[in-house]
Amino acid sequence: QINFVACQLFALLAAFWFRIYLGPSHASSAVRHAFATLFGIYFAVFCFGWYSIHLFVLVMMNYGIMNMASIPNIHRYSFVVAMGYLTLCHISRIYIFHYGILTTDFSGPLMIITQKITTLACQLHDGIGRQAEELTAEQNRLAVKTRPSLLEYLSYLLNFMSVIAGPCSNYKDYIAFIEGRHVHMKLLEVNWKQKGYDRLPDPSPTGAVMYKLCITLVSLILFLTLTKNFPMAYIIDNEFLDKTPFLSRLGYLYVVTQAAKPKYYFAWTLADAVNNAAGYGFSGVDERGAFRWDLLSNLNIWNIETATSFKMYIENWNIQTAAWLKCVCYDRAPWYPTALTFILSALWHGIYPGYYFTFLTGILITLAARAIRNNCRHYFLSSVPLKIAYDIVTWVVTQLAVCYTVAPFVMLAVEPTIKFYKSMYFHMHILSILVLLVL
Repeated sequence: QINFVACQLFALLAAFWFRIYLGPSHASSAVRHAFATLFGIYFAVFCFGWYSIHLFVLVMMNYGIMNMASIPNIHRYSFVVAMGYLTLCHISRIYIFHYGILTTDFSGPLMIITQKITTLACQLHDGIGRQAEELTAEQNRLAVKTRPSLLEYLSYLLNFMSVIAGPCSNYKDYIAFIEGRHVHMKLLEVNWKQKGYDRLPDPSPTGAVMYKLCITLVSLILFLTLTKNFPMAYIIDNEFLDKTPFLSRLGYLYVVTQAAKPKYYFAWTLADAVNNAAGYGFSGVDERGAFRWDLLSNLNIWNIETATSFKMYIENWNIQTAAWLKCVCYDRAPWYPTALTFILSALWHGIYPGYYFTFLTGILITLAARAIRNNCRHYFLSSVPLKIAYDIVTWVVTQLAVCYTVAPFVMLAVEPTIKFYKSMYFHMHILSILVLLVL
């Protein structure tokens, strides 16, 4: 963990240096690719030692697939090899760590690289193997028309800005950033002239980076003060279960779930800041004319904490992974896209049983929440008091449903998960089934 934080802080300094001294006006694309790749390889080796060989093996195997596989099958072969290799590594972690999660072991970067490999393969398939009229607007915008060179491929997968903690980004956006077209491209997408500018602006990421570093610092303080004082394991402690009423247990479940979040807020926001410091992550101009640097943001904390639907919560948590799941699974699944997407998410996270309890429960609650929203919400939009009451009730239910769903994700094993759900009387499972039967 110390290596992880040290690498990310050093990557932050390197990112500022990269933007100032190796910007597109000072260095060629090849130099920028090479620097980003070499530093990324160094960080991976420094953090994970010999385990980093898994990253390089997977990258080179899929580079071979990308160049030798036929375009109609390139996304299938890449997906099977990348997910297969990742799953084998997840299995090995069971024997190495014995249900202990090391938040900075090599599987984290391997998961990010798997996302990038499969994203690029799908976008390459869209760009070369499909007709434009077969694609959605988003697929058409992100389609890749030519196979990348080895240097471009390595840079995209192993660059120092995202090799440790991500996030996954689209290949076309990354190449545009390296070539110095990134900001211009995003400004053209939002028609910058209508936003009050008479010439092409040159936005600086410094303000966004400082803001995100403040969030990172607060998250770190909360992690050090809250997370260890409110462990998830306490909610299945026998003494706690015997002496605490059900409603109090629900309240404590919300508290321990909140206490588990800061480490994710810390890691993802710091990773976002590193990319922004290098000049990557510009997403355009908002309705007030302010520059936005949230292209690579993995979460929206305000929307998470105020979510009034399960869908809203999911859309604002681990945003880039949700985009990856949509790209490689939801938009391409021949049937049951919601169920297949949740199952893929579980498989990508690992093979701990707790993950599958979480994501299978998530399928049930997502379908039930969707049914309630579609059948009931419009009745509460006729007046402001009704809408406020609806929002309050749905906020409470959403937050408790998320807590109920993610607890096994933290517990990992079968026995504590079953003990937890028994203590909760399986109430969310039962309610969701009843909702689906009625609605």
